[in-house]
Formats: sequence, C-alpha cells, structure tokens
Amino acid sequence: MKYEELVLYRNLKHGDILEGMSRLYEGEEGDAAFAARMVGEILELSGKYGFSGNLWHAFLTYCLVNNENVFSRAMEMRDVSGGSLYEAALKDMSKFRKFFHWKLENLGKRLGTEVFSLLLNYIPPVEEGETFNKRVRDRIIGLAAELNRAESDEEFLLSVKAFYREYGVGVLGLHKAFRIRAEGGALPRIEPIRRVQHTALSDIVGMEPQKELLMQNTEAFLKGRKANNVLLFGDAGTGKSSCIKGIINKYYADGLRIIELYKHQLKYLSDVIAMVKHRNYRFIIYMDDLSFEDQEVEYKYLKAVIEGGLEKKPDNVLIYATSNRRHLIHEGFKDRLDRGADDDVHESDTMQEKLSLASRFGITIYFGRPDKKEYDHIVRVLSERYGITMPEEELLLLANRFELSHGGRSGRTAEQFIHYLLGVVLPGK
Repeated sequence: MKYEELVLYRNLKHGDILEGMSRLYEGEEGDAAFAARMVGEILELSGKYGFSGNLWHAFLTYCLVNNENVFSRAMEMRDVSGGSLYEAALKDMSKFRKFFHWKLENLGKRLGTEVFSLLLNYIPPVEEGETFNKRVRDRIIGLAAELNRAESDEEFLLSVKAFYREYGVGVLGLHKAFRIRAEGGALPRIEPIRRVQHTALSDIVGMEPQKELLMQNTEAFLKGRKANNVLLFGDAGTGKSSCIKGIINKYYADGLRIIELYKHQLKYLSDVIAMVKHRNYRFIIYMDDLSFEDQEVEYKYLKAVIEGGLEKKPDNVLIYATSNRRHLIHEGFKDRLDRGADDDVHESDTMQEKLSLASRFGITIYFGRPDKKEYDHIVRVLSERYGITMPEEELLLLANRFELSHGGRSGRTAEQFIHYLLGVVLPGK
C-alpha cells in the first residue's frame, strides 16, 4: 500500500516520512541506513510532540489529525456521513488502517536491522514535547491506540471523525494560541505559540467584578449570542494580560482560540480575519499594551474593522485589547483647543477621531491599583499558595518595604515580592 495512492490525505506535513516508509515496505528501498534515517526522523518528531508508546501509530495519527483537507475541514462544521466525500475519506482510512498494521518487525528482518523495535514501545526519558498542551497530546496518543483496535474501516473512520468534531483539525484545532508572521511582503500566516503560560483566572487574586464581566462576555460569544469587543485598561501590573491568559486556558476546550496581534501588524487585521472566518472556532484577536502616539495612524485599520467598514465582521471573531490608556491614542492639551500648534483648522474633529476608537469597544473594564488593604490580602493569599510560613506581621512589613522600591502596589509587585522571598530571603524553602 503506497503513500501516493491516498486521495484526500496527500499533502501531509511530514509526508516525506510516510513516503519513505512506504518505499521501504514495498521493497523500493532496501537499505538499512535509509531505514535508520526514517526511524531517527520519527524519534525526533516524537520528542518534539511528546509522543510515547507505539511511535509509528502516534505518527500516523498525527498525520490524520493535522491534515487540513476538504473532508477534515467539513467535519469541523458538520457531520459528513454519506456521499462522494465520505466515500473518498473511507478509501483513505482503509489505506491508513493498513499502514497501522504493517509488520515492522518483519520489515526489519528483511533489511537486516533491529532499528524498528525503537518505535514499538517508546518510553521517553522525561516528559517531552512543547508543541501541544498535555490534553491534546494525551488525546492523540489515546486515539492512536483506539485506531489500532478498530476492527473495520468504518470504525476507524468514526474514531477520526469523533476527534475532528471534538478538537477540529490542523494548526487551529490542535493549539490554543497563535501569533502572526509576515516576512518580505508576503501574506501573513498564522503560527502556533508553542508554550502558553498556564494562568488560571483563579490565580489572579482580587479583581472579581472585572473577571466576572469578562467571563460573561466570553461565554456569550462561545454560545453564539451577541457579545462585545472588550478593552481592559488601567494601571500596570493589575492583571489585565493575566485575565486574557486565564480566559484562553479556561475556554480552550469550548472552542476558543486566541491570536496575538502586535500594533505594527494592524495592517494585516483584515487578512487574519479572512483566514479564520470560515472555521468552526471562536477567535479572540488579542492586542496587548495597545496605545498610539500622535504620528501613528495604524489605529485607523482597527477602527474600520471594529465598526464602520463595509464588510461585516464575522460572528466568530472578537477583539480584546489591554492598555494603560483609557482612550488608547495620545491626547495633548492642544487637542482640546479650536486651533493648535500644527495649524489644524478643526482640532475638535481631530480629538473626536482619537476618542472614537475606544468608544468602539462595547465593553471597557477598569483595572485599578489595589489599596493597602487589598495589597496585603494579595500578599497573604500568594504566600499561602507558595507555602511560605512566616509571621504575618513580618510578612506584610517586608511586602510594604518591597513595594516602595518596586513600582508601588499591584498584583505584579506582590508576586515579584513572593519570588524575592523564595529566591533570596528564604532559599530552599
């Protein structure tokens, strides 16, 4: 059974490995050195993706869940259980099922090598892999075992379909967060962020009304109800960015994905939306620490997309931004005069243009610095969370001394203080 005979699953990300193994199995390649090269590449991928157990099965399963084609994309949106597309997918699954049951031990004997035994029960020396979060990685490994047990092509296909319905397919299905890469004038592309900080909303001490409002809006969005773009603004270190991380970690399993976009990439905003608007996920386009100076005009791209352009923003996209500025764009005193130093005849119109960007976010959430009582509460909670045993009076005295020389009271300062205690004051505890 040759790789070239596949109909839908032809353009595999690591198709060269499957093609090479196919040539070995069909006798078109008979070199033990070539076999060692194929096994080495599968081992390298397994370290990257964190696979264990039967690596041949895990590799084949990854090929299936990562490949975006007309069938797998359709399965994201609806169940495909009949017709020509289903039949084409069933034929490919029949071929993959045969790949699963190749006798690699016999292939090794024919080639005079035992190298394939390395793939059959791989135990990593440590828990490897930074590409997938643990939940996705374990599900892929579990699916590999399930596919190996399938007693028919139809049962094999049903298991793959169930994965598509639960997780989706390809980069957007297997990852929770993404960034934009654009080089040399080429169209932007979406790349996964391999290691997303696992912050939970419960890790953020305080800010309960702010978190609740953000969760309410996000849950409405995920359920297909009307939801608003959100601006989180306020003092530095108060948990704005942490709330966004908490949101994606909390709702990833419900189909939420987040795409990080930097200010200088706003010109690609419409292109990014076009790439995701037909996928069966809910996307938050996230802009951290967003603000503009007088000479920067990138905010005009954002204004047009949020509200005002001719093309309707798709229902599966929202924009969440954080900023230390309420109005996002620098506003000088001259903007409130009828005439300014730059001789703008209609300075009041200029001011309205600047203020209108923030007003296009349907929800604005303020994050303010904690007062002393709130700051002390954050310190107490964090010290308990990290297992610090110290008299409370001494703890708070050190905490207040620390904040005086480290930017003032904030959740970030409290966490930095705890790290200081663990690393310097109480090493080894």
